[in-house]
Amino acid sequence: MKLKAYGKINISLDVVGKRKDGYHLLRMIMQTVDIYDELTFEPCGEGIHIACNKEGIPTDNRNLVYKAIELFKNTYGVQGGVKVHIDKNIPMEAGMAGGSTDAAAALRAMRDLYNPQVSDEELMKLGVKIGADVPYCIIGGTALCEGIGEVITPLSSFWGKVLLVVKPNFGVSTVGVYKSFDIKEVKDHPNTEELIKAMEKEDVSYVAKNMMNLLEQVTIKNHKEIQEIKDFMLEEGSLGAMMTGSGPTVFGFFEHRATAESCYEKLKEKYKEVFVTTTV
Repeated sequence: MKLKAYGKINISLDVVGKRKDGYHLLRMIMQTVDIYDELTFEPCGEGIHIACNKEGIPTDNRNLVYKAIELFKNTYGVQGGVKVHIDKNIPMEAGMAGGSTDAAAALRAMRDLYNPQVSDEELMKLGVKIGADVPYCIIGGTALCEGIGEVITPLSSFWGKVLLVVKPNFGVSTVGVYKSFDIKEVKDHPNTEELIKAMEKEDVSYVAKNMMNLLEQVTIKNHKEIQEIKDFMLEEGSLGAMMTGSGPTVFGFFEHRATAESCYEKLKEKYKEVFVTTTV
């Protein structure tokens, strides 16, 4: 069985509070993009065996795919093993849910291979034990995610919008960004309701100009290059550019693919991971 595991961007990321356990309470518009890993699953006698085309990705029980399969096996008493090959395309440490989307694909694959009666809702409850983005990645598309990310409301589809995605040549720690975030420093919050309305009307220009990610105030402070990429995209014709998740990846919406491709040609001289893609 071969599955595509799509990456995501945040069209808005609002922090609305903090739980006693230290987790931040969020209000985010999440959107799947057409950048994906491909995972191949093959049942075997026993054990969990993971291989990956990219160096630096753990293939033992530190991998979220391993954790997802182990959790599914333990929850539903699955005896059989599985071999997994991960063909990685989503940038790592990028704020695009690369690990979470692979874990979501693993849960869906285990369901289809061993226990087709399990619903998406049950998979999402399992997924949140692995990571806050996993429940969203199980359903994907356009959605409002609240709580720590596990309370999901599907929204009208916002597919087919052209964007350029740039991962700078460094990663950031999500945990570190949230630890440094201070809600008292926030002056403005995203207008999530207006963004949702604009997305329903497919008003890309409004969305691009009004999207907001509060975590930029932490990550850009430490990495000025993120702001430089945003500014460059705007100079090159982007309708609006923003960091996704905890960063450092930047995306920009473009009205025309040709404009995005022109910007791509210039940025790929400096950065290894640059993509012209669309929302899906």
